[in-house]
Amino acid sequence: MSSHRHERVRELLKRAIGEAIRREIPVGDAGVISVNDVDLGGDLRNARVFISVFGNAEQQRSGLALLQKNRARIQGLVAKEVILKYTPHLRFVVDDSVERGNRVLRIIEELERASSPA
Repeated sequence: MSSHRHERVRELLKRAIGEAIRREIPVGDAGVISVNDVDLGGDLRNARVFISVFGNAEQQRSGLALLQKNRARIQGLVAKEVILKYTPHLRFVVDDSVERGNRVLRIIEELERASSPA
């Protein structure tokens, strides 16, 4: 399978999963859920969906629980949107890269403030 096709399918799935989550999971209960990336297996049968949940700690826990609970429904909606021979089995994984990036930016800002003459 060509890597170009693999990338196209990955982007289509990312968009379709994000749209399905937006329709199925209420923001008030789960905060804002963002699909950061989708990692597909070589045979396109399994997909790890990297998500970020923006909200308080309770919304983050609730968001992941709702995703796990509604996985089959979301997978069904994705199957209708993206036509493949086999719909990938979705597995949701919390991606904390945005949080780590923000922490690095805060550290850099602090270092710049500390080193600048007052």
